[in-house]
Amino acid sequence: MAEKRNIFLIGPMGAGKSTIGRQLAQQLNMEFYDSDQEIEKRTGADISWVFDVEGESGFRERERKIIGELTSKHGIVLATGGGAITSKETRNKLSSRGIVVYLDATVEKQLIRTKKDKKRPLLQINDMPVKTILESLAIERSPLYEEIADIIVKMDEKSVKSVVFYIIRLLNKN
Repeated sequence: MAEKRNIFLIGPMGAGKSTIGRQLAQQLNMEFYDSDQEIEKRTGADISWVFDVEGESGFRERERKIIGELTSKHGIVLATGGGAITSKETRNKLSSRGIVVYLDATVEKQLIRTKKDKKRPLLQINDMPVKTILESLAIERSPLYEEIADIIVKMDEKSVKSVVFYIIRLLNKN
């Protein structure tokens, strides 16, 4: 990878986008951004609060703007929120401004990783089991992730380190 291209991580909540992204950026000596953290930093409030006050549509609008801004940078690794790809504009910007890596995690893996996390507003719908919510989101979003992915990594039982080095190997082939 002679010139540093942007690397955008997409996938469902709990797939490991932030964790993998941080490690990947460190290994490649690139700057790391997390779109959810950027929203929190700029609003001065956590994602749950933004959802409560502005609803999902308000949150998605903030997310769309921030991802639009971040994808115009050069040489960054960006971890996106799980639902960022629901915006056609965001999908277009991700696919045209960098290499899109889809971290594909099973619903079972997501359940384990999000079990105790109270900061995920879409999982706080009280009248629906979390597994049902995750399955519904997977049906809706998986085709969108696949549509723009340059690289697909099945997360299964892989360690963070092995995923990072696997992605680097694939990037060096391009």
